[in-house]
Amino acid sequence: MKVGLVLSGGGARGIAHIGVLKALEELGIEIHCLAGASAGSIVGSLYAYGYKPDKILEIVTSASVFKSMRPAWAMTGLLTLDGLREILIKYIPENSFESLKKPITIVATEIRKGKSAYFTKGELIPVIQASCCIPAVFNPIAINGGVYVDGGVLDNLPAQSIRDQCDVLVGSHCNPIIDEFDVKNFRNVIERSLLLAIYGNTAVSKNLCDVFIEPQAIGKFSGFELNKAKELVAMGYQYTIQNFSASDFRAK
Repeated sequence: MKVGLVLSGGGARGIAHIGVLKALEELGIEIHCLAGASAGSIVGSLYAYGYKPDKILEIVTSASVFKSMRPAWAMTGLLTLDGLREILIKYIPENSFESLKKPITIVATEIRKGKSAYFTKGELIPVIQASCCIPAVFNPIAINGGVYVDGGVLDNLPAQSIRDQCDVLVGSHCNPIIDEFDVKNFRNVIERSLLLAIYGNTAVSKNLCDVFIEPQAIGKFSGFELNKAKELVAMGYQYTIQNFSASDFRAK
């Protein structure tokens, strides 16, 4: 039986995926293939390379992976994701899909064509950068003549991309829409609006998953609360351990 795992985007909330991975390992669930968008592409690629969840957390917190792509919400121009590239090349020096121990599909949005693009081979790190490239905040990433931005724009939970590669598909979603929302500032209004827009495509992908993991508690955190890493991991872990057993991941 082959188990696939799809990891959504979500900024800092994507750190919760690490807790989900840790719980799945404790439940004895072996992941055979992965797919990821944005933050999910970072966590998924590190896991596919062979790093254990605890090590991924160490990399994310000590190397400040997510801090390297923190946006500046001011009219000062676009930022780049060069810092993210430097960090990833340190931990995945081969910089290729072929160097990974498990196959992963990463989604990015080809902005000129208005379509999702799914990458499975070749150079890895530019694809991760593209998948994380929030429109109007970061400079788009050029790959083989295409121009790419955040994969979550059109497919924040790229379940379809690996549905035919596994018997059981597990979705880990870190962008729950909670009812409580306070209008605090320009940034959190923009973030809330993006979440609502993206959630539409997630609803379709959710139905393709046999198991759907969505810790509601992480919805209270902003996608930019990088200092909450350990709490987010704990929430992903506790939710998965408390709500699922090994039998839930068997083909029906």
